[in-house]
Amino acid sequence: MSVTLIILVAALVAMVALVFARPVRQSSPHGLMNRFGPEYDRAVARHDGDAKAAQWELSERLRRYGELSIRALTPESREQYAARWSGLQERFVESPAIAVREADRLLATLAVERGYPHESPEQLLEALSVRHAQAVDGYRKLHTEAERARAGQEVPTDRLREALLGAHPLFEDLVRAQPHDRALRRRRQWQRHHRPTILRSSWGPGHSPGHS
Repeated sequence: MSVTLIILVAALVAMVALVFARPVRQSSPHGLMNRFGPEYDRAVARHDGDAKAAQWELSERLRRYGELSIRALTPESREQYAARWSGLQERFVESPAIAVREADRLLATLAVERGYPHESPEQLLEALSVRHAQAVDGYRKLHTEAERARAGQEVPTDRLREALLGAHPLFEDLVRAQPHDRALRRRRQWQRHHRPTILRSSWGPGHSPGHS
């Protein structure tokens, strides 16, 4: 075997090792703990302390959902979602249970638009946990309270409020701006900077714009 062929074979072996190194590290106990954080502890508790069973479950999640093709939202779509979330927060004051049910549906719709599968709520939660392990439990609790509300159970308003607040970090993760939205951010910054002047000139002296 020539020296050139030996070098080529060694380079190929190194490339293969690099390709498989990341999944192997992530599937190790330490890699799974780092990736899943609180979801790792939750899986261990669900398996009655059996760390091996929890690691197998999380490795399967990583295998099934780790390579999902996640789609970016358009700036317009993100603005629409943000407006809908603000609307249901306002609706919470008068109809807490309805607002929580709407938030549950809104998050599911948003996740599906980003590219997450939703054959069942459990599947969606598992898929989301691979990339949003720190925030997914808030959505899990929101879904639980929404299901209770749909079943006609009386759920304390404080618990509904906590569920809605707890789900907000995942909502923020899913609508987070992308690098190509710099122009949109610059436009918003200009509008925020000039809005008071525009409002004063529109209403004239002695008038208040209120909540316009």
